[in-house]
Formats: sequence, C-alpha cells, structure tokens
Amino acid sequence: MNLHVINTGYIKLDGGAMFGVVPKSLWQRTNPADENNLCTWTMRCLLVEDGDRLILIDNGIGNKQDAKFFGHYYLHGDDSLVNSISRAGFNFGDITDMFLTHLHFDHCGGGVKNGANPDQYHMTFENAKYWSNQAHWQWAINPNARERASFLKENILPMQEQGHLELLETGQASPFDSFDIIYVDGHTEKQMLPKIKYKDKTIVFVADLMPSTSHVPIPYVMGYDVRPLVTLKEKADFLQEAYDNDYILFFEHDPVVECCNLKMTEKGIRVDETFALKDIL
Repeated sequence: MNLHVINTGYIKLDGGAMFGVVPKSLWQRTNPADENNLCTWTMRCLLVEDGDRLILIDNGIGNKQDAKFFGHYYLHGDDSLVNSISRAGFNFGDITDMFLTHLHFDHCGGGVKNGANPDQYHMTFENAKYWSNQAHWQWAINPNARERASFLKENILPMQEQGHLELLETGQASPFDSFDIIYVDGHTEKQMLPKIKYKDKTIVFVADLMPSTSHVPIPYVMGYDVRPLVTLKEKADFLQEAYDNDYILFFEHDPVVECCNLKMTEKGIRVDETFALKDIL
C-alpha cells in the first residue's frame, strides 16, 4: 500500500465559527485572523493506492460554483485537485473509488464538474464508485436549516443520477481492505473517518471531528457542528483510544500540519510531535 497527500487548495473561514465558544484571545494564538476575522484552512485529501484499487478520500471544494460563491471562501493557493493527483503519478481516470467522509461542499465539491451547459454536470472520476452511507445521504438530500448551505445539490445528486453512488448501511464495515471506518455524529449525521492500517501504524483521517491540531483540546468544537455535546463525547473517546494505541492523526484542514501523534499532559491529551505524512512512510 502507498499513501499520497492530495492538496486541493486553501480557503478562508470565520475564526469564531471554526472555534465555537472558545474566545478569540485563545484561538488566535495558533490561527491568527485577518481584518475580516477570517482564518486560512487547507483542504487536504488522501489517496490510498492498494493493489488494483486507487481510493481518494474526499476531494475538496471543486471549481464549478460562481464567483459570488467563491467570494465568500477566498479559494487560493497554487495547489489543485488535478495537479496534486498528477504529481502522485495518476490521472482522474485511474481513481477506482471516491470515499466521502461527508457531503459538505468543501469535502465533495471536486467530485462533480461542469458540463457544456450551466445545468449540466459530469463525474470528475468517471471510472469511480462514490461512497457515502444511507443515513448521511438522507441527511444531505433533506437538509436541516443549519446545514442547508453546506449541502449543495449540484455536488450531490449527480452521483446518484449518473449511477456512481454506493451507499453503506448505518455502521456497516468498510468495503475496503485498506481501512476500517469510524462513524461519528457530532459534526453531521454519520460522518465516516477512515482508520488506515499501514505496516505497523494506524493512521486516522480525522476530517471534521478535529479539523486541525488546534481542535485537539476537547472544548475546541466548531460552531458548524450540529450536535456539539456529541462532538465533545466523541472527541474524548477517540482521543483516549488514539493515545492508548499510538494512532497517527491526519488532518484535513490544518493549514500547516499534516500529521501528529499524541501525549498525555496535566491538562489532558494534547498534540505531541507534528510531521509530514512522507516522514512516517
């Protein structure tokens, strides 16, 4: 098995929304905001090369929305989905499986692209199955008012309409030999976190359970989470398991850090060493 970091670009999001009830005087120490209170975040995905399967975990925000949409999120940087996959030695047609941790636009927008007409869409990965789960799919296509702006029909419905969608049952085991799935419900219904066995290590793609190293302390929960108290419990349980078993955490949104391991301190479990994925392979 080989793992490849896929960088798809940077966006800006409101610092208060990203850190919830934590005051700015604390979070700005690690994530300084600009004059509009916006902090920079990356959209870092992971490509799993395992035998004859090439599995992409999440795919970033894409580029099919209009200028008004991107004006809210300040997409920037030199990285892109196509360039990163090319640097790994592949092209879009090589992807066999598109695994989506959840269907918020910054995680799945790159999976569908514009066609010749404004309302026409095509699958970016024309040979791939697109994996979600039944409970989260229903949640996304019938969105609550809080998450409605995060679930964009043009990112989601073409997967089903064009016959690429595969839905796992709630809590179902992974369809892949290369990783198991941890299901969590605090950020959104049935988010799926890949738990990857690589040689003698366990790497967990923590997605939006903990978007960055700054979110490792348990009270640091995003304002976007639909069930923040559930997130608190899920984080506490996961961090204890991760510490006890020496897991490596892989961060999707940390603007600097790809991976870390954990240590126990008098304040609880905290980040220990930080490092690039390539340094552990």
